[in-house]
Amino acid sequence: MAETGKADCGIKPSEAMPDGPPRPIRSQPLKCPECGSAKTWKDGLRYLSDGRSVQRYVCRLCGFRFSDSTADGNVKLNIAGQALESSNSGKNFAEGSVLNVDFSRDETVENTALSFSEDVGSHVNPFATIVGKELNALRHYNRERRVCGKENLPKNSASKAIALAEEKALSKKRAAGATLLPLDIKGKLVEFAWWLKKQGYKDSTITSKVKLLKILVQRGGKLGDPESVKEVIAKQNWSEGRKENAVDAFTSYLTFAGGEWDPPSYRRVDKLPFIPTEQELDALIAGCGPKMACFLQLLKETGMRAGEAWNLKWTDLDFEAGAVRVTPEKGSAPRLLRISAKCLSMLQALPRKGTLVFGGYPIRGFARGFQRTRKLLAKKLGNLRLLQISFHTFRHWKATVEYTKTKDILHVMKLLGHKNIKNTLIYTQLIDFKEDEWVCKAAENVEEARHLIEAGFEYVDTIDGAHLYRKRK
Repeated sequence: MAETGKADCGIKPSEAMPDGPPRPIRSQPLKCPECGSAKTWKDGLRYLSDGRSVQRYVCRLCGFRFSDSTADGNVKLNIAGQALESSNSGKNFAEGSVLNVDFSRDETVENTALSFSEDVGSHVNPFATIVGKELNALRHYNRERRVCGKENLPKNSASKAIALAEEKALSKKRAAGATLLPLDIKGKLVEFAWWLKKQGYKDSTITSKVKLLKILVQRGGKLGDPESVKEVIAKQNWSEGRKENAVDAFTSYLTFAGGEWDPPSYRRVDKLPFIPTEQELDALIAGCGPKMACFLQLLKETGMRAGEAWNLKWTDLDFEAGAVRVTPEKGSAPRLLRISAKCLSMLQALPRKGTLVFGGYPIRGFARGFQRTRKLLAKKLGNLRLLQISFHTFRHWKATVEYTKTKDILHVMKLLGHKNIKNTLIYTQLIDFKEDEWVCKAAENVEEARHLIEAGFEYVDTIDGAHLYRKRK
């Protein structure tokens, strides 16, 4: 080809490779007219009624397909995939514009397998471009192009296959009931969440109520039709407690929207909490990472709520006294709790990245990590009882152990931060005192009596000048 032909094709002589044909200049990718992204792929050719062809593109960001409006038709592909134009050489083709670039390639043996390939458009239009490229040469292979596809799968474009797979996945998700919420419903829920915030509700409570309302709407309930919400709640295979929470969430929404309804009656069934052994808790702590293990050890020794531990600040820790100040949640009382030297060393080993010891992000993600670790340990240790252990289980265990040692319900109430003794009395039902066995000690002087009291003994009586103390085994 003449030098002018090469210049028309956009090839600079300075870019010629020493052992091969010159490299064409790659043009800048077109921007998507829908979203403005420059991340676009070529997506085959669009054939016009007058026999011309225009390059077609697809946006990788939003999936919008469009044609090159600046092209005048007859867009062709050279060996490296660059768009070129040239007149028809008239060899082995019908009339029409085809690629005709002479890069002085060695002649290949006729009928050699995989030596030439057709442009994908040639299956549709007899005047389409035929690109002469070696399929088994890696530098000429276009990974975004598929010459043929299987049955029920698209040809010509890998992006079409991706789009089809995404559409199928979305159809399955919608069939399972996870329908998308309309914009007006989303707006109402946002306004409801902000109203709850102004009413003084905690973020965890707001999240729970809004989540329940989303589920009710997705499963057929209408926020403006209380009867439809009743029907949806009745059909759910939920516990009585969860149904009660759903009724409470919708009642709050009607208060916000100025509506009324006759709420259904669901009564929560009280159950005794699961109490694991100390060996099971220690095995679970030992199998976790440093941060998770420290968090669980703190729950075990103090019996505080997971939210209270998650919001713990470094300024709440007193490393010299070996104590931690608990900022209460859910209306509990503040308290100062002792922790062991082991727990203190675990806390000191944690990195200090902010004011909070553990938190800085929602606890939900941290809890999901704990659930994954718990599942792996339950399988590894062959103990399915570990699957019943949650963050709150450590609080139940601590309360049970303290009441077993002291038989003092007021002490346990103060430890847990309860303001109503009814919440504490449940732990008295978890202990079976069939045999009351005691250890008795006698103190002859004040020093001996002090040591016994520090060891947990309680004074009983004085006989013949000796002070008697006892402690449950």
